[in-house]
Amino acid sequence: MATARKTRKKSPERLPLIPLRSTTVYPLGVIGVQIGMPSSLEMLAANEDPHLMVAVVIAPGGPDDPIDVTSLEKIAVSARVSDRLNLPGGTVQATIQGLERVRLFDVKEANGYFTAAFESVEEQPADEEEAQNLIARILNALEALAAEVERIPLEVPRILRMNLGDPGHFADLVANLANFSVASKDETVQRLSVRERLEFACSELEDQLLNFRPRAEPAEAETAPATPPNPAQRTTDLRHRIKVLQAELGDIDPMERQVIDALRRIETADLPMRAVAIARTEIERLRTVQAGGPESSEIRSYVDWLTHMPWRQRSAPAPDELDLTHIEEVLDESLLGLNEQKDRLLDHLAVAKLRGDLRGPIPCIVGPPDVGKTAIVIALARGLGRPLARLELGSYGEPQVIGTRRTRAGATPGKIISSLRDVGARDPVFLLEEMDEIGLGKVEGDPVAAMEEALDWELRENFVDRYLDIPFDLSDVLFIATAQDFYRVPRDLREHMVEIRIAGYTPEEKVEIAEHRLIPKLLEEHGLQRGIKFPRASLTYLAYGYARDAGMGAMRRALEAILRTRARARTQGDTTTWMLDATRIEEILGLPRYTPTPAESAPEVGVVTGLAWTAAGGELMFIEALRMPGSGRLIITGMLGEVMRESVNAAYSYVRSRSESLGIDVEEFRQSDIHVHFPVGAIPKDGPSAGIAVTLAIASALSNRPVRHDIAMTGEVTLRGKVLEIGGVKEKVLAAHRAGIRAIILPAGNQRDLRDVPADVRQRIKFSFVERMDDVVQLALAAQKRTKRKASPAKMSATAEPRAAKKK
Repeated sequence: MATARKTRKKSPERLPLIPLRSTTVYPLGVIGVQIGMPSSLEMLAANEDPHLMVAVVIAPGGPDDPIDVTSLEKIAVSARVSDRLNLPGGTVQATIQGLERVRLFDVKEANGYFTAAFESVEEQPADEEEAQNLIARILNALEALAAEVERIPLEVPRILRMNLGDPGHFADLVANLANFSVASKDETVQRLSVRERLEFACSELEDQLLNFRPRAEPAEAETAPATPPNPAQRTTDLRHRIKVLQAELGDIDPMERQVIDALRRIETADLPMRAVAIARTEIERLRTVQAGGPESSEIRSYVDWLTHMPWRQRSAPAPDELDLTHIEEVLDESLLGLNEQKDRLLDHLAVAKLRGDLRGPIPCIVGPPDVGKTAIVIALARGLGRPLARLELGSYGEPQVIGTRRTRAGATPGKIISSLRDVGARDPVFLLEEMDEIGLGKVEGDPVAAMEEALDWELRENFVDRYLDIPFDLSDVLFIATAQDFYRVPRDLREHMVEIRIAGYTPEEKVEIAEHRLIPKLLEEHGLQRGIKFPRASLTYLAYGYARDAGMGAMRRALEAILRTRARARTQGDTTTWMLDATRIEEILGLPRYTPTPAESAPEVGVVTGLAWTAAGGELMFIEALRMPGSGRLIITGMLGEVMRESVNAAYSYVRSRSESLGIDVEEFRQSDIHVHFPVGAIPKDGPSAGIAVTLAIASALSNRPVRHDIAMTGEVTLRGKVLEIGGVKEKVLAAHRAGIRAIILPAGNQRDLRDVPADVRQRIKFSFVERMDDVVQLALAAQKRTKRKASPAKMSATAEPRAAKKK
C-alpha cells in the first residue's frame, strides 16, 4: 500500500471509537447499525450529543473475542452518529454517516470504551486513463457476476453507473454494494491510493466470478433437450457470455468504455437534474445500438452538447452588483463621443441594478454602417466583464435560430444555444446584428416568432432549443440588437425593444476620432509606429473630399490605403518621414470623390437640393425638373418607390392649381411636358419628405425662375400647400453639414427635433421653418422676371383682327 501524506494537528482532539466486526461505513456513506458491543454502548451512554462525532473502525476477530487496542491504530472513517433508538435486549439502533478517512493513533481504553487521537489523511488520486480502464473492468465483471450470483442485485451496476464522478468513492461503493467480505471492506478502507483501491476491487470481483460461475456438466450438456432457442433470449445469453469472457480475460468492451466516459462527464458536469436524467437515458441507449453507426454518433453528439452547455456558469456578478461608474469609464475610454448613446445604455443598466434582473425591453442601437453600433456593444461587454456572443440574423430561418429537432437528419442546435456554448457562460452580452434583416429573403419557418421566444421575458426563462429539447434559462443574458432602420424591424419584435439612435458623424467629429482613436490603431496594425505624420488639415481634406458617408468606413478605408502605400515604400528603402498633404493624398487616392456641392455653384432653373433619409444615414437628394414642348405629360425617372412617385404627382397638381400666383401661364401645362428626374440612382428613395423640394423644382421649371442652390430642404406637402413635419431630421441635417450646406428649410413642426442636432452644427447652419408652400417659394425661388412673353399663334390671330378693324 502507498504511504499517504498526512498533516498532524498541533493539539489533536480525541474521538470515541465504534469498533465494528460485521460491516463498516465509507466516506459519504450512510448506514443503519444495531450496536450491541459493551464498549460501544458505554460510549453512547457517556456521550449524549445528538450529532456525536466518532471514528468507525473494523476490529479483527470474532464477535466475542477481546479487542487488542493496537489493532485499532490504522485507517478509519470519521462519522456522525444520529437517530439513536433503544431496542429490547440493551442494544441501540443508530444512523452513522461517514465523513472522511482518518488515521488513528494513541488508542486508549478509559471509562469502559475506546478513544483515539486522529489525523487527517490525503488520498492519492489515480491517473485518469488508468481509472477509466479499471472502472470499465469493474462494471463489466460486476454485470457478469450479478447475472450469476443472486446475492448481488441486477440494479447494482446501474447504481454504480450513476456515481462515476469520483473514482475513489466509486471503489468504496463497489466494496459496499458487491457484498465484499468484512476483511475485503477493511482492505478497501485502508488503501489511500485510489488506483490501488480500484485494482483491489477489480481483482476481488474477477476472483468471485471465477469461483461462483456455474459450469454445466458435460453429461448434462449432452442430455439437454434440443429445443430451438428464443432469438431474443439467445441474444441476451450471447451478450452475457461475451461479458463473462471479457471479465475473465480482463478485456474492455469499446462501447462500454464510451458509456463509462460519457457517464463520468455527466457526473462531473454541473447539470440540472432534468438534463442529467435525459443524458443518462441517452447513454444507456448506446449499449443497445450498433457501435460506430449513425445513431451512436447522434447520441454521443447530443450528450456532448448537454454536458458542455453553461447551465450554471456565470462570468460576472448579478445585475444588482453592477458597478456603473466602472462601466462608464470603460465606455469613455473605448469610444470618443456617442455620449447620448452611452447614457441611454447606462440608464438601462441602472434599472437592472435597482430591479436585480434584466427584465424589460432590450436596447436596439440604430444607425448607418460604420457609426460604432458594434463598437459600443463590445466596449459595454468589456465594462461588464462579460463575454460577447454575436449572431447575424440576416438570411437566417427558424431552424438556424432555435435549432432543428433530433428526428430530422443532420439536426443541429440553433445559433443562440451554440453561441452560449462557445462563450462558456450563461450571462454574456448577446449582440443581435441586422435585426432589421430578419425574415428577409427565402428563409425556412418563422424566424421572427423564434426570436420572440428569446426576447419575451415571460418566455425567456424557459427557452427551449428544438435540438436540446430542454428548457434553458436566458434571463441572465443581456441582449442588445443593432439595425439600420428601426421601422423595418418586425413589429412583434419592436415591442420588446427600445431604440437608441446613432445618426452619424460630422467631418469635424471624423477628424477627431481619426486623430485620437483610428490612426494609432491603424499604425500598429500596419507596423508603422513612425515614418508618417497626419496634419489636422490633411485629415479635414480627407473627411470632406473622400469620406462624406455617415460613418467612419470611408475614412478608415482611405487611411488604410495611404498606410499600405507607406508600408510598401518603407520596405523598399524609403526611410524619410512622410508629411501627408493634399498633393500626396491625391497621388495615392486619386482626385477627391466628392466635388463642390451645388450650393457652391450658380443657381439653375428646375434644380433643387433636397434631403433624404436612408438606412445608410442622411443623403443629399438633387431633384431636376425640365420643361420641354409636348402635350402635358409628366415623366418621372430615378430609383423611386411608390410613395415618392405619388409625391411627384401631388406636387405637379399643386403647382398647376397655383399657376397664377406662381406666374405660370396655364397654356404651359397643355403645351409642355415636364420631366422630373432624381439623379444618383444607386440611392433608393421613397417617402413623402421630398414633397416641398419636388414642388419647388416643378414650379421653377414652369416659371423659368432659378432656385437658390445655397439652401437645402425637406418636408411633406399636401395638395392644399400645407407643409407637414417629417422624420430623420438629425440625419438629414448632418448630411447637409457634411456637404457644405449652410441653410436648410424645415417644417415648423420639426423645430423641436433640432435639440438632437449637435450644437456646433446648429451654430453653422441657418434654419428656416415654414408652414405653407408659399413660404418655401418666397425663401428659395428667385423673383419673377418682368419680361414680355411671346404670344402663341392662337393668341396672335385672336388679337390681329380687332387691331385691323380699328385701323379701318
